[in-house]
Amino acid sequence: MAKKIKANGNKKGKAGEREAAALLREYGFEARRGQQYSGGGDSPDVVHSIPSVHIEVKRTETLSLYKAIEQAKEDCAGKVPVVLHRRNGKEWLAILPASDLLRALKLLGETHAKA
Repeated sequence: MAKKIKANGNKKGKAGEREAAALLREYGFEARRGQQYSGGGDSPDVVHSIPSVHIEVKRTETLSLYKAIEQAKEDCAGKVPVVLHRRNGKEWLAILPASDLLRALKLLGETHAKA
């Protein structure tokens, strides 16, 4: 029984990675599901065109928030770690360290002030 649950979880994870890539494409980014061999920066969940960002995809009903962001931090290779999470029937959420969000918002504000 445990093997069947794991297999279903793997299918849901792969589907989630494809969904997340489609979401990024909707917003104009190039994106596709990564090739999952061992995790880490060289095999991300989603290969995309957003500079300096590592995306970890979690398509699950329950999420250990800190465990997920720690995994993203371990795999990010110096990039900003972001967890994209979605439950069934819910919208995608982006989870990242507040310090990274605030730096991005500051840069965005500076860019708009120059325009």
